[in-house]
Amino acid sequence: MRVPPIRCVQTSTRIHQTLVESRNARINAFVHLPNDPSPRLTSIDGPLPGMTVAVKDNICTSGMPTTCSSLMLKEFSSPYDATVVKLLRSAGAQIVGKTNCDEFGMGSLNKYSVHGPVINPFGESEGRSAGGSSGGSAAAVAAGLCDAALGTDTGGSIRLPASYCGVVGLKPSYGLLSRWGVVSFADSLDCVGVLAKDIESAESVFDSLNIHDPRDPTAATQRIREKASKSVLSDFLDSGSLSGIRIGVPTDYFPEELHPSVVNPLRTLLIDLRMHGASIVPVSLPSTPYALSAYYVIASAEASSNLARYDGVQYGLHVETPSGSDKRKLANVYSHSRSRGFGSEVKRRILLGAYALTADAFDNYFLQAQRVRSLVRRDFNRVFRAPNVLSAHSETNQAGVDVLIHPSAIRTAPRLDEGVAESKSTLDSYLQDVLTVPASLAGLPALSVPVGLGEDGWPVGVSLVGQWGHEKTILNLGKVLGVSKSSS
Repeated sequence: MRVPPIRCVQTSTRIHQTLVESRNARINAFVHLPNDPSPRLTSIDGPLPGMTVAVKDNICTSGMPTTCSSLMLKEFSSPYDATVVKLLRSAGAQIVGKTNCDEFGMGSLNKYSVHGPVINPFGESEGRSAGGSSGGSAAAVAAGLCDAALGTDTGGSIRLPASYCGVVGLKPSYGLLSRWGVVSFADSLDCVGVLAKDIESAESVFDSLNIHDPRDPTAATQRIREKASKSVLSDFLDSGSLSGIRIGVPTDYFPEELHPSVVNPLRTLLIDLRMHGASIVPVSLPSTPYALSAYYVIASAEASSNLARYDGVQYGLHVETPSGSDKRKLANVYSHSRSRGFGSEVKRRILLGAYALTADAFDNYFLQAQRVRSLVRRDFNRVFRAPNVLSAHSETNQAGVDVLIHPSAIRTAPRLDEGVAESKSTLDSYLQDVLTVPASLAGLPALSVPVGLGEDGWPVGVSLVGQWGHEKTILNLGKVLGVSKSSS
């Protein structure tokens, strides 16, 4: 039986927390709730007054643990707030807890967590995945336990849970939102993003966080931000007409594994968009079939480097070296802590990444993956009308499209117990990201919007992808989709 969402009532915070704890016991979305439920606000005059926001467990928060859902960091509490958390507080938002995630953000189903898996709240009794790695954030929003939640997206970790849970998920352009205070998975791919009950809430949170942070070395400069904003489409929302808007449908985003129940809502939506005046244009992104393999090589290589710091000496869980071991060898000291502290999926990716960076494999794997990444970026720049302000070779293409649209996932939310063999279930899990990783490799903004239910009665999402810095374009089109759905 589906349980109706709990409404957030600001005037009865203690009662609300009791309801949150009761619901959370069934879906496991939160891994930590504050002992004091009263709001801790820096400002009451900001743009997010009283909005309840949850924070993914790999984003640092003072006063609450930041475990990355890993035994390695299970006892860690940050002495400071990440920049995005500090900005939320100053905007008047109330941080209501830390949400479950796949360990260190590595996973697509939110089952690789020391805290246990997240249950999709859309139908708790069916035991379906909330998606990963930001499944806890998506589930908290879908269950009505908060107005919005922060997540991180490396290869689809916001858009996939948003699609599975039937909420809005925004992955901004790479470099827009600060990553200072966010535990790194893959530095060249990680993005902080927003999950929310509606596009207006997601946009409000994004606008409050979209500020240049000089402490983040990957942050886009103010000049680049202003340059991108000049070519953003923002005037089609008020008119209610999509006349002149060119929406591209990537023909390469319909692989054999794509379930028909996901395609049918998209087809209906495309017909509706055409009726509202939009031009629907088929486009080709020929490097798409190679994107998933390139992503896992690059992400795993960067993860193996980032996670090398957790040695049990300076950082992370420490396990005493067994008596009789030669402690003069560092490997003997580190290996026990790392073997105990990391879960199976994290170990798998560390090994894959370490191999890709070896002298024997570097040229054939890591460099080849970077070449594929360049091809993926070139594909996007070729089909978009607006130039990419980050590329010196990107020019305006009058025959190009303004937005791309495609299914967010190859299927609706799978059951957590699907896949008996570990190797089979792991490969199936990796395949969930096949439609989301291209935008991540290119660093482009993507918005997953719920568009209805599949044949099995579970949520289906579609993704809108824009040129770098064009968040307003995809957010405004997302609002039009909401109007279209309500009127159709």
